[in-house]
Formats: sequence, C-alpha cells, structure tokens
Amino acid sequence: MKLDQGAILVIDDDAAVRQGMQEILEAEGHRVSTAADGETGLVLLRDQAFDLVLSDLSLPGLGGMDILAYMVKEQPQCPCIIITGFGTISNAVAAMRQGAYDYLTKAVDPSELRLVVARALEHSRLKRENLQLKKQLHRRHAFANMVGDSEAITRVFDLIRKVADTDSTVLLLGESGTGKELITHAIHFNSPRRDGPLIPVNCAAIPEELLESELFGHERGAFTHAVRTRIGRFEQADGGTIFLDEISEMSPGLQGKILRVLQDRSFERIGGVKTIRVDIRVIAATNRDLEELVRQNRFREDLFYRLNVIPIRVPPLRERTTDIPLLARHFLQECSRSQKKPLKRLSPAVLDLLGQYSWPGNIRELENLMERLVTLTEGELIDVLDLPEKFQRLSLPFPEAAADFPERGLHLSAVVQAFERGLILQALERTNWVKSRAAALLHLNRTTLLEKMKKQGVPATPPLIPPSEKPS
Repeated sequence: MKLDQGAILVIDDDAAVRQGMQEILEAEGHRVSTAADGETGLVLLRDQAFDLVLSDLSLPGLGGMDILAYMVKEQPQCPCIIITGFGTISNAVAAMRQGAYDYLTKAVDPSELRLVVARALEHSRLKRENLQLKKQLHRRHAFANMVGDSEAITRVFDLIRKVADTDSTVLLLGESGTGKELITHAIHFNSPRRDGPLIPVNCAAIPEELLESELFGHERGAFTHAVRTRIGRFEQADGGTIFLDEISEMSPGLQGKILRVLQDRSFERIGGVKTIRVDIRVIAATNRDLEELVRQNRFREDLFYRLNVIPIRVPPLRERTTDIPLLARHFLQECSRSQKKPLKRLSPAVLDLLGQYSWPGNIRELENLMERLVTLTEGELIDVLDLPEKFQRLSLPFPEAAADFPERGLHLSAVVQAFERGLILQALERTNWVKSRAAALLHLNRTTLLEKMKKQGVPATPPLIPPSEKPS
C-alpha cells in the first residue's frame, strides 16, 4: 500500500457518503479529513493545506458552488471534485464550467473514485510543480542574482529598476557577450508582465526570407509550403514581452513593418487581411552603433527614435574589472553545481591575470573559461598553469625596447626566439635544471617546456664546464 499520497478533504452532509469515501481513500494511503457542512469545510480549508477537495453540490447553508468559488479564487492549485446525485448531474456539469476538476455521483463505484482521485492528485501535483518552477524562474532573474557592484554596472541596475514597472520600449546597447539577454529577463520578470510570455527573436540568426513569417506569422496558402496557418512571434508575445536581439541586422523593408507594430501594436499575417492587435512590450538589443547606421542610411531614422525611448548601455567587462572576481566565483559555483563537482578556488595570481586580460568575448567568455577550468582542473586550487596559454603569457616580463635599435632594422622572429631561449636557460639554471620547477617559473606545463627546449635547441642536461673555466 502506498502511504501518504495526498491530503484530501471530503465535505458532505450525508454521514454514510463521508464515511464510505474516507475508508476507500484511506485504504489507498491518503490522509482524509471530513466536514458535514460548508462552513466547517471552509474553516478547515483556511487552516490546513489540502491537495484535493471533494464537495457535495447540495449542502445546507454554504453550498458546493460557494466552496468551488472559494477554491478557484483562493487556492487554484488545489482541484475540487463535485459530488452530486443523479438528478443534478446537469448542475455538476455547470460546476465544471466554473472550474471544478470533475464530478462524481453519490452512489460512486470505489474503483471509479480511486481513478478520478488519482487523476486529480496528479493534476494538483503538476500545477504545484509548475508554480514552483515559475517561482524559481523569477528568483533566477531577480536583481539579487545579477552579479556585480562596480559603478558601471550599478548604473545599469538602477535603470532596470526604474523601467521594469513601465511599458516603455527599451534599447540595450552593448558588445556581444555583455549580458543583454540577462538584463531583458530581469526587466521582464520584475515587471507587471512577469506572468506573460517572454518571446526572444534573434534577428541575425533567422534567414531574411523567413524572418517576416517568423515575426508576423502567415495564413495557409500565403506562399509555397504554407500548408497551415502559423502564429508569429508578435502574437505569441501578446500579454508579455518580445525581445528583438540584433535588430540592426534587419532589412530596411522589414524595419518599416516593425515601425508600424511599435506605433499602434497591430499587423497582418503574411497573406492575411485581418488586422491583429497585440498588447506587448518591446525590448530591442544591438552590438552595433545604430546612430552611425542611420547616418549611413542603413537603418531607418524613424525606427531608431521609436526604439530609443529608454537606451541602456551595457558596459563591456574591461570597463568593470572590479566585478571579475565576483563573476568568476559565481560561474565557478554554477559550473561546479551543474557538473556535480567540488567547488574550486582561484589563486590570487589567477585573479590578477583575469584582471589584466581584455575580454573581447566579455562575460560569456569568462563563463566559458570557468566551465573549462571546472572540467579540466584536477585539484581544488586553480593556479596560473591551469589557465590557457594566452593568460599565462600575460605574466611574462616584457623587455624594454633597445635604445640602439639598428638603422637597418632587425628580424623580429629571430629576436623573439633568442629572448625566449634566454628565458628558458635562466629558468633552468635557477632551478638546477629541474624541468618541472623551471616550467612552473615560466608558467608552462612541463610538456610545453620540453617542446620549446627542443625547438630552441636547449640541451636536456646542463652543458659541461671545462676544468679551466670552473671557479677556484
């Protein structure tokens, strides 16, 4: 017997019905409470948490429809099954239209009772899980989870807080990988539209000939292969937010159609004549200079001004280097959790190098690096030798330019090779030719050092010093 499957409340003024249902359901492992009238049932509903309610339709005083109305309004995640006599089945069907999950007759077969209750409890479980997922999604995109306390990103956070409660169009400006999509999620999930859809469209990723249909939809027969009517992204976003990413890549013709949607929130599907109106908020993003594109006649000026209601410039990572340690540790935690690995630490030398790097890929590049380090680093501490070579090179001393640079110039590759060979010899001499220690001094893997020694013609063992040259 399955135990503790669900908490169920049975409300019925017929003691035999209450007792019969209680015995059947408790035999299935459910926890069952009973009430002889609607008033008592309502008190129990307010004081305790139930997964399912079975209520008689005809109760003295507070009736079954009153119980149903309370459940639909106050506890919509908990399904309600109506119990009725044969002569009032039509009323039970009407109750289902008002939100009842199902109905049962008082002379119910035990197997039917068990089946309907099992289905209702599964429905209740799925609704609770969906609600929990929505809460997790909201928490995930809350401001508290946006990492950074630098002055540059704090200004962005302040703008997000101000615009989230409005319906104003937002234009996000910033390089690729700076977190524009994350900011879009933060705006949407902290706005009154949070329970509506958030529909993203990457205008650069969809071929030009398909983008119009993707945005506006099409009617059946509008073009070859249009075998059925399709709803576009603007319709899907009704009641919520549409995110137009990389909007600068949109053709001039399509820009004009987007302009109309921004002006009056209406459009027609391809091949259609019916005007469709939508209630949407628009957030657009680009990594290009739209004002420069307007000057080059590559982007419509009127569309630019429609989009540029509230511009938010998202700073690149190189302008918020004080956030790098916070972001790096955040991504380490996320990657360690997803890969089910122990949390790793970054050495001070690694943090120093991360701050020196220019981060052309911005936050996305930093996140990818942390995932690589979690995957490949064996120890608990991530040190310089665990980083890719481009980071290790940042730690090498750089020679000052020679004051006597030759008039005829020099062969750069030969000078670089000589400099590298000299550094390798110095490291070997300082470590008594213990190659693992020399490699550590040069921030190289031992294998890489051996390859470079072979390439530069550095011997594997220290050269013998003639007796006459040995110090006395």
